[in-house]
Order: sequence, then structure tokens, then C-alpha cells
Amino acid sequence: MLLQSVRPNIVQAIRAYRVDDLMRAAQESGQHFLFANLTDAQSKQDVLETIATSFLFPQHFGKNLDALYDCMTDLVNKSGAQPGFVVVLEHIPDNGKFDRESREQLLDVFRDAADFWADRKVPFRCFYSFQ
Repeated sequence: MLLQSVRPNIVQAIRAYRVDDLMRAAQESGQHFLFANLTDAQSKQDVLETIATSFLFPQHFGKNLDALYDCMTDLVNKSGAQPGFVVVLEHIPDNGKFDRESREQLLDVFRDAADFWADRKVPFRCFYSFQ
């Protein structure tokens, strides 16, 4: 199985993995598959709005990094036991409106979420690519 070759609770570049294979692996293992195609996003606000829409966050989502963390952790944790997560952030912007610091801050939220779920013994794997 594909996910057995990737340690749990990690945030890493998608590299040789294909989105379809990751989706299939998540389904086969009964884990949540969360996918956001950020090709059209240019700014931090665009990125957060696209993630919120793609991940079906509640309407009251605050569209900031703290709210993103809360939605990826506490909100989901309060809904009951979780089987695990495979998250794909495809084509994170690389431009003046969403620079390296912005990308690292976004990925730090997912790294913190991975730590949150690791503490609860729930696998959380996040894969990303840049535009």
C-alpha cells in the first residue's frame, strides 16, 4: 500500500506521488482525503479561501492561519474519532503576493496539525507542490 511507504504525521513535497494514487490510497485505508488545487490563487486570502472551499470548512471560517489550524485540528477532533488524513495542496503560489515566508507560514500550520494528530495517534500526511 502506498501510504505504508510514507511515515505518518509528515508534511512533504509531493515529488513522485500522483494525486490520484494518494486519493486511492486514502480511500483504501479509510482515511479522509483533502485536496486543494491552488493554481488560481495569487494571495494569502486566495489560498485560504480556496482551501476553505475545497475542504468544506464551515461558513464562519475566519480566513486566517489560526482559523485554518483550528479547522484542521480542534473542529475535526470534536466531531469524533478520526481514521487519518491525506492532504494535498497542489500548486501553492510562488509570487510577490505569496512569497516564501507566506508559503512557509502556510506549511507550518500543516506541520502543527500533523503534530496535533500525532499526539492523538492519528496519521496525518500532507503533500504539497509549488506553482
